[in-house]
Amino acid sequence: MTSLALFPPPLFSGDITLCESNNELLFGESEDKLKQDLCPASLHFPRESLKLHSRTESSSKAAFLDHSETLWMRSAAAWRDGGLTGLLDEITNSHSDVPKWLSVGSGCVLALLRWVSSFHSSLFPHLTLSSEDMIAEFSQVLNWSDCVVRVFAWHPHTDKFAVALLDDSIKIYNPRSAITPTLKHRLQRSVAAVQWKPLCASALAVGCQNCLLVWNVDPCSLSARPSSGCAQVLSHPGHAPVTSIAWSPSGSLLVSASPMDTAMMVWDVAAESCVPLQRVGGGGVTFLSWSPDGSHVLASTPSALFRVWETRMWTCERWPCVKGRCQSGCWSPDGSRLLFAVQGETVIYALTFTDTTAGIPTSTSKGPNAAAVVANLSETTFNTPDGDIIVGGDIQSLAWDPRGERLAVLLKGDPQAADRPAIIAVFKTRASPIFELLPCGFVQGEPGAEPRLMQFHPNFRHGAVLTVCWSNGRITHVPFYFLSTGVPRFGLSGSPSLPHPQERPADFANRSLFTEPTI
Repeated sequence: MTSLALFPPPLFSGDITLCESNNELLFGESEDKLKQDLCPASLHFPRESLKLHSRTESSSKAAFLDHSETLWMRSAAAWRDGGLTGLLDEITNSHSDVPKWLSVGSGCVLALLRWVSSFHSSLFPHLTLSSEDMIAEFSQVLNWSDCVVRVFAWHPHTDKFAVALLDDSIKIYNPRSAITPTLKHRLQRSVAAVQWKPLCASALAVGCQNCLLVWNVDPCSLSARPSSGCAQVLSHPGHAPVTSIAWSPSGSLLVSASPMDTAMMVWDVAAESCVPLQRVGGGGVTFLSWSPDGSHVLASTPSALFRVWETRMWTCERWPCVKGRCQSGCWSPDGSRLLFAVQGETVIYALTFTDTTAGIPTSTSKGPNAAAVVANLSETTFNTPDGDIIVGGDIQSLAWDPRGERLAVLLKGDPQAADRPAIIAVFKTRASPIFELLPCGFVQGEPGAEPRLMQFHPNFRHGAVLTVCWSNGRITHVPFYFLSTGVPRFGLSGSPSLPHPQERPADFANRSLFTEPTI
């Protein structure tokens, strides 16, 4: 397996990645040198401009708690917030409102549950983490706790996008509107996931610390601060924090995941009801990804296994990992191939799915050994004028552009070592007639800024656009101009004219990292 040594070396200090043209990455000292009329403008959110919460939700809850509530009302609230454990705790502490035998019995049951929970926690150590630490551990965002921009989400059909910030506010940007709505809600704390509803202009799902919010923001509204009444609150006992969400391609269903809950919730948002999909093992669900064709859902767990659900009969296949949990995954545009990365490993795996004659999607692989290694991202040392730079190692997240021709890989690096920066490696990909990976290059930002999260624009007509959120609070858009191999074109109308790229080693452009053998 070929390594990252086939990639062109990282940029010199002070240079940033501008775009791709003619199969090479252009670079320069400022993005102003190459005006990108086809891409949205860059944004910057200084940390100092954000007003952080001065106290936690638990402390504010105690300040406004109405102690005149009846036992029934308090018990209902405890069940909603903490499930069975919360209900038993409320009954145990309500000595004056319940018979003594009920209070003592609840206390004994509560003690037994906590003992079982402590044993369970020894098997699944993540259960001892706080909500924020748990989100940071399983988030697709690198160093989520300290990120100014915590979540970014493109709308699947238009050029607008949503940005979740460190202060738990969400801003919606639309280049066709001068108004930037800001979404705030008392339950919108520790935002871990945001996703727009497909085939809908207004619905935005938000995964939070204690619940799931679905905002309905009228795109024609002139309000810069939509009311909290525009948000549906969806919650289920024990299903928090919500670390990942995914809409079905038709927008009819929404799935949510929590590391504290072994069940994946399938929501009918209109009816505000859910159906839990639960299997034994795993200790929770951490990451979800719905295939573009709607046939499969990837569900990662905190343990060394993940599941792939088929959505026709809602059955699943269990895939054990060797070293650690499935950290990230992404689907090809047709849903036939899943690429995924495992924590503690420096390779990318692939699973291939096909359709049977009856039209029912099934996996062609027969067991856990059928996952193929398609890329090796082990640490590689590059010699640059600024000194040696080590690139590679653990993978934080994967992103595949909607055309299936560019694959972006966010490498964690080592925050304690200056010569091991976090960096984005981009591959050229081809899914048919055979699957291929080719080196494209590294995406780098301003000096001192490291990538934290990334997402491809869903419908860029001239190739692909990778949106990158950086550690300094800046959001930039890197276009990749190319003619799609899957769509026949005549002439060069699909690629804008650009300045002649700087001289870079041309031989890197055609070296294959992986080519799927033909049968």
